[in-house]
Amino acid sequence: MEFGDEDDDWNLTLEELDSLERDAVQKIAQLHSAAASASSSSVNVSIPCSAYNQYSHQFVQSNEAKICNLKPQNPAFQSSKLNPARGSHSRGVETLPPLAGVLPSSATSKEHIGAKELPKLSVKFFLHSSGNIAAKFSYDQVLVEAFRKIPKATWNAKERLWMFPISSMSAAENVLRDVVGSKVEVEKLDSLVHRAIIAASLLPNLRDKYNRLPADIESKLLPFQREGVGFILQHGGRALLADEMGLGKTLQENDSLTELFCSYSLQAIAVAACIRESWPVLILAPSSLRLHWAAMIQQWLKIPSSDIHVVLSQNCGSNKSGFTILSSSTKSTIHLDGLFNIISYDAVQKLQNILMASDFKKAQYAILLSGTPALSRPIELLKQLEALYPNVYKSVHEYGNRYCKGGTFGLYQGASNHEELHNLMKATLMIRRLKKEVLSELPLKRRQQVFLDLAEKDIRGIKALFCEIYTDSAEAKIPAVLNYLETVVEAGCKFLVFAHHQPMIVAIHQFFQKKKVNCIRIDGGTPSATRQALVADFQQKDSIRAAVLSIRAAGVGLTLTAASTVIFAELSWTPGDLIQAEDRAHRIGQVSSVNIHYLLANDTVDDIIWDVVQSKLENLGQMLDGEENTLEVAVKQQPTSSSSPNSKQKTLDSFIKRCSNVSADTQSKLKLPRH
Repeated sequence: MEFGDEDDDWNLTLEELDSLERDAVQKIAQLHSAAASASSSSVNVSIPCSAYNQYSHQFVQSNEAKICNLKPQNPAFQSSKLNPARGSHSRGVETLPPLAGVLPSSATSKEHIGAKELPKLSVKFFLHSSGNIAAKFSYDQVLVEAFRKIPKATWNAKERLWMFPISSMSAAENVLRDVVGSKVEVEKLDSLVHRAIIAASLLPNLRDKYNRLPADIESKLLPFQREGVGFILQHGGRALLADEMGLGKTLQENDSLTELFCSYSLQAIAVAACIRESWPVLILAPSSLRLHWAAMIQQWLKIPSSDIHVVLSQNCGSNKSGFTILSSSTKSTIHLDGLFNIISYDAVQKLQNILMASDFKKAQYAILLSGTPALSRPIELLKQLEALYPNVYKSVHEYGNRYCKGGTFGLYQGASNHEELHNLMKATLMIRRLKKEVLSELPLKRRQQVFLDLAEKDIRGIKALFCEIYTDSAEAKIPAVLNYLETVVEAGCKFLVFAHHQPMIVAIHQFFQKKKVNCIRIDGGTPSATRQALVADFQQKDSIRAAVLSIRAAGVGLTLTAASTVIFAELSWTPGDLIQAEDRAHRIGQVSSVNIHYLLANDTVDDIIWDVVQSKLENLGQMLDGEENTLEVAVKQQPTSSSSPNSKQKTLDSFIKRCSNVSADTQSKLKLPRH
């Protein structure tokens, strides 16, 4: 750092020069308080140019009083010149004109030092994806020097940001408030973000409890699963484990139970093993997974089966494992006093009073497990965030106004500030790993569009009722879907067929029966006690060629990796439903590329649903993964007839534009704008 020749005799450090500058400014600010006792003499004062070189040197002269002698705190100010040498630049030296008068009585050290207005500098604070606070501002050496004084602040050269931990926030605000010679305007964190970060920082770090994990469980965990257990403990036992669907079977073993169970569950069981002093435990699960939870808990925690209480309906099937089975129909006599108590989601409301009276210490630790914590919109995350931090996320309006703007169909149905919401969840409560990040050996998933030709009579009926055609489209597509499935059957592969409406499911099932194709069927009417037996048959028996599945009823908790072809005879308005259904086959244990066929009919509700699904999926990707996602189509299969306009469909984004023969009025009512 270079100084002028006259400054070489000073032997002062940069910090000392800064201190001299502040002393001088403070003295000037004090002049007005001494005006009443001022003598008739005036004084020449030399002020370091850096204190004033950003604003006018014109001082106000008062006729009512004169300035008293000013004796600088530091003898160095007796010199007429001083170069503060800020940064790496060598500045010239200025001597201000003699000060002849007093400062106005309204002047202060921060806003008026003989000038009309201080220059304004702007700084924006925001939450970085690392969990630290980041600051963005236009380069100014004064601000750079200020940030160097903030505890633990570092310069991120790659992103060109100053960053510091939340613990330094108060110090940062004080440092910027005390900047001399400029008025720093700070755009602070949103109040909701700030509260969430503070609340998360106050939770105890339980990472040292990981050492309590039994060796036989710890040795079975994959590296990313160990990381998940550590994350939950580090965040005080209150976290959202949101690994992408399809991270598959828990352990590298071949028994059917393990293959059917998902990765989240073992991580949660491992956390429970680390905090045994906080038992009993309450588990809320899909009805089809209640007995699987019970079996895994008994297997890995080695507690007596009778200490595992499972609430089932009266027709609960056999109980060979010896669990304590409680009937939901006799809720007045239910006592949830097991070490582990397992109930389904739909039983929560029925058992609300019993749950509130039970002691699960659930306010202390809460773990949410979901590969799709939101299916369509940010508003769907609110209840889950509230479950983990009820004192932070207590206003739907505050959350909605921040993250759910832009919707067309109802209040808070849109999406806004995606990046901030993603960073907030990642920093405070969510850990999410994608298959492409942790399972490099997992085969690819390849989607295909298959365009169907519908008979003219079916098309006419759809056009006449275009606004009421979700069910009508399903029925109109049945002949074309069956025609396509006949080709698949002839190919000899094992496959899954997903549909939404009962007429479609029934038609497909009857078609396979007529063709003597062995298959299983799982829909909303399939008892939960028999679902896993059907899945086991499909997985283990080569003679069973097909699985006819409901998108909603069979899209969660089932592993069907024996098939590598997935066919959607219908679509769902909810992208999460489609992705979860895809991942029944695309998960750990799959050894082949998974080919997914979407059977689409032109000029039907399929046109509309694709665009809606695409828009929702983009929002979900930004929220959960920090990047836009799409239902990317790798292959477009040849249409079943040359009349299908396959060649005109470049991407899914242009898919809806093919509704050209639908009236403009009808199309404007149905087509959702992007937001």
